Amino acid sequence: MANITVSIADGASKSFPQGTRVSDALGELVSGKKRKATLAVKVGERLLDLATPLHADTIMEPVAVDSAAGLDILRHSTAHIMALAVKELYGDEVQVAIGPAIEDGFYYDFDRSTPFTPEDFDRIEAKMAEIAAAALPLTRTEMRKDEAVQFFSSHNEQYKVELLEDMEADTVSLYSQGSFVDLCRGPHVPDTSWIKVFKLLRVAGSYWRGDENRQMLTRIYGTAFASNKDLQAYLHQLEEARKRDHRKLGKQLGLFTIQDQIGPGLILWQPRGALLRRLIEDYWKDEHYRHGYQLLYTPHIARQDLWKTSGHADFYSENMYAPMEIDEVLYQLKPMNCPFHIGVYQAEPHSYRDFPIRWCELGTVYRYERTGALHGLMRVRGFTQDDAHIFCRPDQLQEEIYNIISLNQHILKTFGFDQYDVYLSTRPEKYVGSDENWELATQALKLALDKMQLNYSIDPGEGVFYGPKIDIKIKDQLNRSWQCSTIQVDFNLPERFAMTYTGDDGADHQPIMIHRALMGSLERFIGVLIEHYAGAFPLWLAPEQARIMNITDDQAAYCEEVYRVLRSRGVRIEKDLRNEKLNYKIRAAQLMKVPYMLIIGEREKEDGTITVRKRDGENLPAMRPEEFAQLVLLESSSHLHNA
Repeated sequence: MANITVSIADGASKSFPQGTRVSDALGELVSGKKRKATLAVKVGERLLDLATPLHADTIMEPVAVDSAAGLDILRHSTAHIMALAVKELYGDEVQVAIGPAIEDGFYYDFDRSTPFTPEDFDRIEAKMAEIAAAALPLTRTEMRKDEAVQFFSSHNEQYKVELLEDMEADTVSLYSQGSFVDLCRGPHVPDTSWIKVFKLLRVAGSYWRGDENRQMLTRIYGTAFASNKDLQAYLHQLEEARKRDHRKLGKQLGLFTIQDQIGPGLILWQPRGALLRRLIEDYWKDEHYRHGYQLLYTPHIARQDLWKTSGHADFYSENMYAPMEIDEVLYQLKPMNCPFHIGVYQAEPHSYRDFPIRWCELGTVYRYERTGALHGLMRVRGFTQDDAHIFCRPDQLQEEIYNIISLNQHILKTFGFDQYDVYLSTRPEKYVGSDENWELATQALKLALDKMQLNYSIDPGEGVFYGPKIDIKIKDQLNRSWQCSTIQVDFNLPERFAMTYTGDDGADHQPIMIHRALMGSLERFIGVLIEHYAGAFPLWLAPEQARIMNITDDQAAYCEEVYRVLRSRGVRIEKDLRNEKLNYKIRAAQLMKVPYMLIIGEREKEDGTITVRKRDGENLPAMRPEEFAQLVLLESSSHLHNA
């Protein structure tokens, strides 16, 4: 038998017989803690099990259990162990569906007449621990598709059969541990003893294959880690996230409400939330004016033919609401603002001297989201995009993308976000436009990122149907990522709408269109802000900057006077003159995350001053109302200078 050369990336190399397993080669090439922590290897872009036989010269990169790829494998394997535990405990009353690894954990979907609840977790976890201790090997086998269909049919696993019937491959891979066999590509841990630290977290309903007309399944979520320390840190983060849940805080702080009689996914902004939103909108408009943008307003509906011309009717119809007939013409709610901005462009002729044209709009759009996907402010059916479209000449494209990224960084920093991940999303399978234009647009985005010296990752196939894009995912106080900003270069819509301008040569030319949103949507961005600050907004964003409160009724008149003075100076102030104890009023203000509490007793009344208490409990020296107004003005404006 011929020999092959197996090497460790940037490490040792040795000759082995063909068919040598990865684990045996690793045993010769890697030793000590590194070998013990390796649960798989990476060869090129492929991840391989340790049991995989090698038949050609190979360069391997060990995958440690606590690496990102290693945790993904560990969690996927834990999902399989959970499925085995459920089958051993509940037998034929349960059918298994799918169980992938996800960010920070895993899930498995089960079909059971009595849905699982968190009360079942202790029993399932105990069985999982038994399986882990048994060190059962996870073994990969290959089987012809028709044989696999017969196998799963004989075990009454209809969901696996359906998955198989939709596959085009003639041969499929299966993994087994103990009595459980699953349809899976892998890779997996060598045996169940690798699964030492895990926790089941919650249950949810899930329609089979995301189709609300199909069977409702029970989804059990869990997580797994390489060490108990990491698990405890993650559980602590989950607890912090629960405390910061924008839905809970939104209700507590009186920011927004969602009511069934209005409809799911439709936000009602309460006065405090509306004020918060106004503060964000005013800042956004002012910054865009400073950076050379002009503001637009456009309708909420348009003729269906507009969406046919734009391509949305063909490529985005599943996210659009059904047409409505008006004067025997079909109209549809807008899912995007871009065709309207093109309409403004086409209202008059343009010359090369007019460019760049920068138009922005806080435009409310409507998109159909499945009920199960709706989530507070984060996933809604009607939302306001902080939208903008730039029309420019080819020679201006690089500079415009650079300017957008710079403005984006400035605005994000103002709101307290200076950590983010950047992704360059390339052409998807379903797209319009020429390959040449796609390449030109992709390179324009790439060169802009390189010029900014930003670290970024390529996200293959995740561009929109009309062009590639840059996505920026901001990191909050808990280091969670949130998709907000996007920048997209579009040669398609200018072509579809026959947009032109007169060049310096007197001929017609087609402008380049850049789509751009910095916050993504106001609803989602405000939800992120609530969780980022745990509802304790910085002073410039706080809907209520100060609350004035009296010690006894004798100071009520003076409180009213101070209230009027501060309100006239622009301080966002409320008053609490109830006949309650001072500590009760302070506690109420703290629960509402009010930055400043202004306390007035008999001494303050006589001196014409106020006692200022910060929400963290710090007391400031007594001051006159005018001094406090100046303090608020200076602190509120500091966000502009520090960003």
